[in-house]
Amino acid sequence: MSASQQVRTSASRAANSKPLELLARGGFIAYGVIHLLFAWLALQVAFGNSSGETDQSGALQTLGRQPAGEFLLILIIIGMVAMAIWQAFEAAIGESGPQDRTAIAERVVSGFRAILYLYFAYLAYKVISGADSSQSKSQKSSASSMMDSGGGRFLVGFVGLVVIGVGVGLVVYGLKKKFEKHLNTGQMSPSVHRTVQRLGMAGYTSKGVAYGISGLLIVAAAVTYDAEKAGGLDSALKELSSRDYGPWLLGLIAVGIACFGVYCFFQAKYRKV
Repeated sequence: MSASQQVRTSASRAANSKPLELLARGGFIAYGVIHLLFAWLALQVAFGNSSGETDQSGALQTLGRQPAGEFLLILIIIGMVAMAIWQAFEAAIGESGPQDRTAIAERVVSGFRAILYLYFAYLAYKVISGADSSQSKSQKSSASSMMDSGGGRFLVGFVGLVVIGVGVGLVVYGLKKKFEKHLNTGQMSPSVHRTVQRLGMAGYTSKGVAYGISGLLIVAAAVTYDAEKAGGLDSALKELSSRDYGPWLLGLIAVGIACFGVYCFFQAKYRKV
């Protein structure tokens, strides 16, 4: 056996460890809680009852202010790190089966997921440590710095287009029910399967719309040279709520994000890990 094969075999054994699987499944519960809090904050903005941040960092800050909030945030950090490690293994060795273009694309996506989960763990750590965990402020500051440099506005605009692409991808992913290939649907009863399908479709579609609006605002920030528009999901949802039709649409998005949160709970049981 070659050295590369030995490394791959060792990584496969580590990725298939039962403790890592259990921690990753717990991570889905933590991920679901984050999205349910995110949805609650979005609903508050829709009804004009919120002045805080309406994104994942706002959800973590809200959780941190609750009784036993620090303990819950520690659990979220453990879950997010476990999910990041699991997805890093997926990116490194891939799933079993033919390693065609689709499989390679899945490995790339797994790599981005690993980074995303680590980022959420980092945000939770910042809340615990009392540091400024604002995603919106950080994104505005980064956009301002980038636009002040040569060619920065084009780079900010490109980032906005990428975010729009992610949003469109999430909508397609949800509507085409592509998420089902990662689930053990054979273990579900027909009623549970239908429920999971609807939750996944609503959840991914709503997240895609939210990211799409965020991307449009980032592009607008680059065009108008206004970093205040590049505040990510927080700015996108608050901008949406200021429109005549906004509160109703934002309410629908919030319900969809809540559906994704509940879908994550089903993933904790049925996801292929």
